[in-house]
Amino acid sequence: MGLFNKVGLLSKKDEKLISDPLSDNNPITVQVLGICSALAITAELEASVVMSVSVLFVMGVGNVVISMIRNIVPSKIRIIVQLTVIATLVIIVDLVLKAFAYELSKTLSVFIGLIITNCIIMGRFEAFALGNGLWRSFLDGIGNAFGYAVILVIVGFFRELLGSGTLWGFAVLGDPIDKTYLYALGYENNGFMLLSPMALIVVGIIIWVQRARSKHLIEE
Repeated sequence: MGLFNKVGLLSKKDEKLISDPLSDNNPITVQVLGICSALAITAELEASVVMSVSVLFVMGVGNVVISMIRNIVPSKIRIIVQLTVIATLVIIVDLVLKAFAYELSKTLSVFIGLIITNCIIMGRFEAFALGNGLWRSFLDGIGNAFGYAVILVIVGFFRELLGSGTLWGFAVLGDPIDKTYLYALGYENNGFMLLSPMALIVVGIIIWVQRARSKHLIEE
């Protein structure tokens, strides 16, 4: 991130908007938000990546829109307006998926819709976009979306690899049909990894590793 500062693209404060959610202020492992999607769609790496990109689009564009209209929306209806903005962006994402990745859209259809109630997005609208300009709101949106995406991709990677022996649908630990090579490696697919509770366990391990590395994150 220091490279952007050296070439004058981002100030140090702007850099922190992107770097903090990737480490010490991660929305999942530190703020403990957005856990539902980590449990629901991370059995496959592809689904994890698509959900991450979808949230990146909604948060990046949504933060900018809320920042643009923050001075003209009455405070009494701001939540309704925020939900309307999110719903509109989610509909766009859903239509794009149906047009270009129909099979995957059927798998993610319910969960894409649940982006509307994702507390990370509403939290950033309330905590940041309502009080900051377009550029910083955009950086905050994509920073938190990247922080969310990193955890989803890590969880999806290990769940699919250890649960199905594949990555992105391609055999890695052996042929899913002919398991001769798989057994030769001394590993057999662990179906438990594909169950939702295992996603919570993997997230818990990530949280434990993060706090072991960053002692200041441990609550007294």
